[in-house]
Amino acid sequence: MNKYVWLASAMLLLVGMPVALAQEDTTSWEEEDWSMYDDLGFADEGTKRFCSSKITGLSPAQFISLGWDLQGPYSAAFSPIGTYQPGDAVEEEAANVNLTHGLRLTANVPVLSRNDVIIQLGANIWDVRYQFENADDLENPVAQAIAENGLRTMGLNTTIFKPLNEKHFLLFQGSADLNGDYTFGDFQSLSYLRYSAAALFGWRPNDNLQWGVGLARTYRVGELNYIPVVLYNWTSTNRKWGTEILFPARAHVRRTFNARSLLMFGYELEGQSYRINSVSEGLNDQSLEIRRGEMRWRLMWQRQLVGFIWLSAQAGYRINWSFDADALPEGQEFFRGFFGDQPFAMLNRLGNPFYANVSVNFVSP
Repeated sequence: MNKYVWLASAMLLLVGMPVALAQEDTTSWEEEDWSMYDDLGFADEGTKRFCSSKITGLSPAQFISLGWDLQGPYSAAFSPIGTYQPGDAVEEEAANVNLTHGLRLTANVPVLSRNDVIIQLGANIWDVRYQFENADDLENPVAQAIAENGLRTMGLNTTIFKPLNEKHFLLFQGSADLNGDYTFGDFQSLSYLRYSAAALFGWRPNDNLQWGVGLARTYRVGELNYIPVVLYNWTSTNRKWGTEILFPARAHVRRTFNARSLLMFGYELEGQSYRINSVSEGLNDQSLEIRRGEMRWRLMWQRQLVGFIWLSAQAGYRINWSFDADALPEGQEFFRGFFGDQPFAMLNRLGNPFYANVSVNFVSP
């Protein structure tokens, strides 16, 4: 959400002294004892001051966003379900995806906004539909499942901003998402549930700079990862240039043309772990999960339409990071990290298409 600006107003009381009249004033006045106010200070003199959650010039924070995501044609290949190490030679079923598209609906609403804490709650629904060429001829069960049902995410999230003083703050983000090949009319269980979280300690030295460091538990590249994160939001003194970075999740350079229009260039990592329920049921209590991760390089244009309604249009190149699959014993997540040797259940490949995304957004004041 944009930086809140509180404007203080001052009133100047002018006291006029009457001109002495020629006749004697017979009114009796009691002299004021001004010494009683010697220890009186301003009401807010002892009030602790806190830094704002935002800086000057950031792109508008989106309260509600309704958009459509579209990817062009690309090739794909799916291995049989088995036990593999990265780089193993596998038999593959090749396929072509003509179109990948889906609705994206997000909402983020402040539920508590005070000088000393801001709490925001949100919800999201992301739908990914795959239109395969010759879908009826697919033999791989995972390819069949995503061709028929697609992949989707439905979740809740929260962001807590806690300023400590005028220069330092804490930032916490947490989410719980249901990811898989389920349909809204045929939802099975909480086996699709996955959690992500991040915590940062930050500095805000002035109105044009905000930065911080922290740690995240994330699925942005598909499988579970614990990684350091760096926040760096900056705006130039003329407000024309800036950066909006939460590395490694996303990083953008911002060019502001005026108060109603801006352009951003950079990338974002997107991903989740998706349970393929139609296949998992036949794997002896194991949950087969596609570790979908991708990097999106993009240009993103944002423009005010009217009032608090903004249009966002982005175009770029989607690079496949991961589409392999893991088999989770009894559905229990594990952390592979850099040194784990857990085998993959599938080694899959996706091509890299151009993509576009358009959304209409209700933004913060």
